[in-house]
Parts: sequence; C-alpha cells; structure tokens
Amino acid sequence: MKSVTLAVDAMSGDRGAAVAVSAALAAVTENEALSIILVGIRSELEALLYGADRDSGSAGHPRISIAEAVDVVRMNERPSHALRHKQNASMAVALRLVRDGEAQGCVSAGNTGALMAFGRSIIRMYPGIERPAITKLIPSLRGRCHVLDLGANVDASAENLYQYALMGSLMASAISDLPEPRVALLNVGEEEIKGNEQVRLASHLLAQCDTINYIGYVEGSDLFRDVADVVVCDGFVGNIALKTGEGVAGLLIELLEQAFSRGLYGRFVGWLARPVLGRLLKLMDPARHNGASLLGLQGVVIKSHGNANERALLAAIRQATKEVEMEVPRRINDRLDDLML
Repeated sequence: MKSVTLAVDAMSGDRGAAVAVSAALAAVTENEALSIILVGIRSELEALLYGADRDSGSAGHPRISIAEAVDVVRMNERPSHALRHKQNASMAVALRLVRDGEAQGCVSAGNTGALMAFGRSIIRMYPGIERPAITKLIPSLRGRCHVLDLGANVDASAENLYQYALMGSLMASAISDLPEPRVALLNVGEEEIKGNEQVRLASHLLAQCDTINYIGYVEGSDLFRDVADVVVCDGFVGNIALKTGEGVAGLLIELLEQAFSRGLYGRFVGWLARPVLGRLLKLMDPARHNGASLLGLQGVVIKSHGNANERALLAAIRQATKEVEMEVPRRINDRLDDLML
C-alpha cells in the first residue's frame, strides 16, 4: 500500500480545530498508510491531540504531527486581502507543505476564494489552463458523476468551459477508471439552439475534439440520472445546482425520518424498510460525499464544506488520499499538452 502524507488546515473550518483533530485521528486509524500534518496554532492543536497527557511526552498518534501557523483566514475575508496579509495563515502553510514536498495533498474547510488564490500563487496552475475549477463527485442512479465548476469562477468563457471538460474527462478516467467518460455541458435544454453564447461556443469546440467523448447538452435533472460521467458548467450555475441538490436530499431524509417515526404503523413500516432505507440515506447523505477537488492546480487540494463535521471532513481526507494514490495531478498534466487547443 502506497504511503500518503496529507496537510490538513485545522483552523479554517466553521467548527474549529476539534473537528479537524478528530477527523485526522479517525483517518489514520482506518488507513495504516496515511500520515497527517495538522496545520494551525500549536498550543490549541496539542491540547486537543494530547489532552491530559500533553506534558507527559505521550503522542496523540505516531502518524499525526503538527506544523505551526500563527494566523487564520476568516470566512468573510476577501481573497486579495488574505493573499497580501495572511501568508502565515494555516491555509497558506498547508499549501506550502505540498509545494515543498513535505505533504502530497492538502485538505481545507476554509474560505474558498482564499484557498483558490493561495493555491494559484503557491502550487501554480497547469500550463495552458487559465482558471481552476472546483469539481466534485455526486451520486447518480448507477454510479457517480463529476460536476465542474462548482463555484471557483462565476463567469466562464467558452475556452474555460472547454478546459474544464478536458480536465474533468481526464480526472474521471483516473478516479473512476472510465476509458471514455461521457462529457456533457449543463444547459437549459438539450436542443443545439439553447443556452447562452459561451455554452454554444464551448459545445462547438468540444464537438470538434476527437479525444473527448462529448455527448452534447444535459439539463439539471440529468445530473443524477447517469446520463453523463462529467458535466461542465460555470461556477455560478454549478454552485446553485449543487446546493439545490443537497437541499433536496436533506429535505427527503427529514421527511422520511418523520414519516417512519409517527404512530405505531409508521414505526412498524420503518422497521421493515430499515435495510433499504439505510442504504438510501447513505446514498443521499451530503456528508458522505464531502470533498471537492480544486482542479487545475499542480497538486492535490481538496475543499471541504466549511461547516463539515468529523464524518464529513473524514470523507474529504479520504478523497484527498485517493487522488494522491491515483496520482491525479501527474496523470492530468501528462495528457493536457496533447489536448489543449
């Protein structure tokens, strides 16, 4: 089993360092090949990691270490301000560990814009890629679908969408082991005349690319129907689509739980349906699918939900580990030159 070291920004999430420490302990316990560097304020992390044994020399875990960072990027900070004034923040320190080879991937639940800005500055982009994209695997009827961009850039040119499609296709091949992933553009209809100018231009570019299995337009309802393996859109549309899907999933989970807890008959039916219901709830649970890749950076960087709990952050750590093991950045970079316009 290949050894993997991840840098985890322990300070930037909404729930504080305790969640990061708990998720890190759970991650190294389940994966003997994984080591984690927790990045943040040392005194706080040591207190959480070592507890009452802090002064006895007893380590919290032999494969968890701490890297000092004296500052934190707040969720409401402008990325430009963070880039100028927060170079010693936990987010920036974690990314430098990846750049310097001390870690092979980074996980952060912090400010998305700042993470993108620091990532572009510290780890750099693939040659020829203009903008990074946030991509995530979402569940579908018979598998999972890679969707990008999910919020890195609210506007995207046709060339940007084309580049997203290239990177998404290569990532799907690497992560999902698909030799010819089906690539589609998210649009307001499936007809060729539908959509804005940039989407139509991107469709023209993709239709001319022999190395991408482009299948045309899909609509929002197709995201979960196993129609495509990669769905491309700008960050404004993608983020709304993702949050809407997660909201519907949460609503359905709550309604099902309410229905099976009301009255004797409801509880009896719920008991009978428990095995099927359990599998359904796991499939729909957003925490199980937490962790979005910052695609376009020359390194593995995973963005977690800011409000992630231990289970959700653990899912993001697993995603980062898988991308490192599959050497996703190298495999994308090796093929990009042959596919660029």
